[in-house]
Amino acid sequence: MIGAGVHGASAAFHLASNGVKAGVFERGGPASGPTGRSSAICRAYYTNRYLARVARRSLEMFRDFSAVTGGRVCDFHAAGVLYLHPASDAGAVAESARYMNSIGTQVDVLTPDQLRADFPLVDVEGIGVAGWEVDGGYADPVATTGGLLERAVELGAAAHLHTAVIDAQARAGGGARLALAGGERVECERLLIAAGPWTRALAAAFAPQLPLTVERHYVATIRWADARDMRFVHSDVVGGYYCKPEGEDQYCVGPLTPEPEVDPNAPVAGLTSSEAQRMADLVTRRLPRLRDAVSTGGWSSLYDVSPDWMPVIGEIAPGVFIDAGTSGHGFKLAPALGADVARLVMGDPVDPDLGRFSPARFESGAEISAGYGAARILG
Repeated sequence: MIGAGVHGASAAFHLASNGVKAGVFERGGPASGPTGRSSAICRAYYTNRYLARVARRSLEMFRDFSAVTGGRVCDFHAAGVLYLHPASDAGAVAESARYMNSIGTQVDVLTPDQLRADFPLVDVEGIGVAGWEVDGGYADPVATTGGLLERAVELGAAAHLHTAVIDAQARAGGGARLALAGGERVECERLLIAAGPWTRALAAAFAPQLPLTVERHYVATIRWADARDMRFVHSDVVGGYYCKPEGEDQYCVGPLTPEPEVDPNAPVAGLTSSEAQRMADLVTRRLPRLRDAVSTGGWSSLYDVSPDWMPVIGEIAPGVFIDAGTSGHGFKLAPALGADVARLVMGDPVDPDLGRFSPARFESGAEISAGYGAARILG
């Protein structure tokens, strides 16, 4: 497979757990691409029922990470996640919450009065309904990826790190031939491309019209002396941003909305002062006490985005598969989604709903409707 971000590492772990010796090719180190710069929010709050089920299983893996990976840690914090919605989302929130609760994901639906009482830091202006996911939280993206990949290697996988794949072509009878940057050539009976923003280019010989784009997304960081008063994660659908704790006294704040398209091979521009100010304006409008916070910097990274902001998973040629287009919500899905991806690659039965995420959906007009308005990342 190509890619040792969290999706590639998870697929390798599940393949190795099933006795398949997978080879993982990665041009850098584990989580050296966008995974390592993920905000790493862990939630199972989804409108899409398949993703809600997968994300719930992923939360279980985050909680039990040490047992799953042979003693490794992912630094998971079950801080809870609060979702702030306009009144127009009330029906959809109630329907999604009913399903999530039915499968074991506890989500409490709050009125503005309940929100004001339970979360006094939050200014409820413009909020019509809120969801409180009790068991959500955040983790360390590098530790998560490294833990999955290290355990995969212990179980028989081969990690070829700092080994760039520069070309992939179809192989007679299925699978692919890979050309490596060092001049070597490798044949594989089955190939999984999980290379995030670089998936489209690597898959071009098999699916030249793959509709994936790349966006630059940014995170601003702030430090607040009273951080102990707000240890939970929150997503403000009305304001268009999310905020999560980072360490003991800092927070990460980033946009929930689409951002400009960029070239994944060009240098990624860092956080600008206007972007940091935009996030500060949004978060202090919702949580006025954060006006006492100070800016501490931030960073930028890349999202590989599909037209409907839903993952693109499936076979694109005989024996060639992709797991990409996760559109900013890939980290939280990856631990358990890798099990379904592994079964797909092995040719074993999978959840029938996984088929809805096939790349073929874009040609057949079967795009997936999910999320809340412009906040498609909450699919």
